[in-house]
Amino acid sequence: MPRVRKGSARKRAHKRVLREARGYYGTKSRHFQQAKVALTRAGAFAWRDRRARKRDMRRLWITRITAACRMRGTRYSLFMNGLKHSGITLNRKMLSQMAIEDPKAFDQLVETAVKASKATPTNAD
Repeated sequence: MPRVRKGSARKRAHKRVLREARGYYGTKSRHFQQAKVALTRAGAFAWRDRRARKRDMRRLWITRITAACRMRGTRYSLFMNGLKHSGITLNRKMLSQMAIEDPKAFDQLVETAVKASKATPTNAD
């Protein structure tokens, strides 16, 4: 039986890698070995940063809510505690949007939260 080498399959695999590396700088877009390394690194960074983006967005929403609470004379922690005790289950993304786009509704939420946080006993000894 003749010895078969991976001629067409290898060519197809190399073309796929080089096609994915199109737009990379210099050697990384032209040479298979460098393109393969660049794609591996790019994939790892993309995976990491998709998760980091979620953290960054949560930090942004918390910062916006904090600023909106301070403008209304309360603290973020008291506001969130009051919302929890009053049974309001809005996520931070929606609270941030409300603070920006619908300040009157956010004012009502702050009032409700402050009343609820004052009504709950603290764990002071």
